[in-house]
Amino acid sequence: MLFSGGIHKWTYLSSFLLGLLYFYFAYYIERTQFLSLFTVWTVLFLITYILLRYIKPSFLVFSLLAILFRLIFLTVTPNLSQDFYRFVWDGRMLLEGYNPYLSLPETWIANASAPIAEATLLYKGMGPMNGSHYTNYPPVSQFIYWLAALFDKNTYLNAMIFIRVMLILADLGTIWMGSKLLSALHLPKSQIFWYALNPFILIELTGNLHFEGVMVFFLITGLWFAFNKKWLLAGIAIGLSISVKLIPLLLLPVFIQYLLRERVVYKNFTLGRLRIPLVFYSSTLLMVFLTFLPFISYEFMRNFAQTINLWFQSFEFNASIYYIFRWIGYQVKGWNIIETLGPVLSICGIVAILLISFFKDNLRFSSLLTGLLFAICAYYAFATTVHPWYLAIPLVLSVFTRYRFVQIWSFCIIFSYTAYINSTYQENLWMVALEYIIVIAFLGWELFRVSKAKKAKLLTKSF
Repeated sequence: MLFSGGIHKWTYLSSFLLGLLYFYFAYYIERTQFLSLFTVWTVLFLITYILLRYIKPSFLVFSLLAILFRLIFLTVTPNLSQDFYRFVWDGRMLLEGYNPYLSLPETWIANASAPIAEATLLYKGMGPMNGSHYTNYPPVSQFIYWLAALFDKNTYLNAMIFIRVMLILADLGTIWMGSKLLSALHLPKSQIFWYALNPFILIELTGNLHFEGVMVFFLITGLWFAFNKKWLLAGIAIGLSISVKLIPLLLLPVFIQYLLRERVVYKNFTLGRLRIPLVFYSSTLLMVFLTFLPFISYEFMRNFAQTINLWFQSFEFNASIYYIFRWIGYQVKGWNIIETLGPVLSICGIVAILLISFFKDNLRFSSLLTGLLFAICAYYAFATTVHPWYLAIPLVLSVFTRYRFVQIWSFCIIFSYTAYINSTYQENLWMVALEYIIVIAFLGWELFRVSKAKKAKLLTKSF
């Protein structure tokens, strides 16, 4: 073996190189510098693959590296995303007693009446597009923004550091809960580092402060409780995950087969198959309701629905199927048909999730995890917008399955950043096409390999 006999030496060398590259990425690269961005991104993935696949230090060393690499980003301003300025804005508005769902940053700035510190700086940082829309970040995220404002309501850099510490703690929680779930499934617990040490996760979540890391922690915690048949706790955890980012809400139907698979017997009395689904779904939805309750009003529901609707009828980025139909629309109609096509494709995505929920075998926990993976990927296939950080859920789910195409996708997602080469933010559709061609080709190969293995297993059993 290339790395045998000097395992410590290779661990030190790869760790040093990775740390150096993360430092350079964090402090010296801008998203307009795609060549530098792509080069460092590629080398990071290559060294990480060697570390995880061949060098394989201990679980403790992996954990220490996960912490140290994240700490490199601790004080740096995100260089690939400006969303965190809106996080700080929302948190400070909450701290001052204002509901962030009911007002627009651009209105406060236009009237020169913003009741928070650094208002102009935060508005300039988030940009006019973000500042002209009502916030769409759910309550658990808002709570962390509020804590950051409580920590420091005058200096956005300190608030940013606080948020990053929260995200690092969430990732450590994911490592802990994920490793426990892997061990319970009789899989190597170190597989969780294919998520935790993935350069995409470090850069997009820790570096760019996207809250998918908190969402993933609650989701994996919910899955751990579900595996251990603690349905109330599972529902609460997944409800909290939805209240960080709404996307896990789409996955709820996939659980139904697993929840219905056995009856509950209490003191020799059969309660039936519906008790478990009722406990799980009611606790999930009740938790979502309770977290939203402090903000609920007619104006909130109108503004929040308006913002969510924009994702289906206005926003488009790094899509796959949608771009094909959009091109057809241009040929037939002569204009962008997103206003009609977006909602139709979102319905197609939901139908795909329902088909996976009811017609794929999700009875075993391992097959449930595979169902969740393919359900979220099917939805993204029909989506008009697939930001890079959206891959956090399928990436962490893939760790518990035999499929690795999302690992390939997490690398190829860098092609979407060609949109930021110039100030007009024009996507390079050839690069988007290359991204999806590679991912689909690898997925096709994996599906073929799995199908072949299943046939061979059935043939062996027949003899």
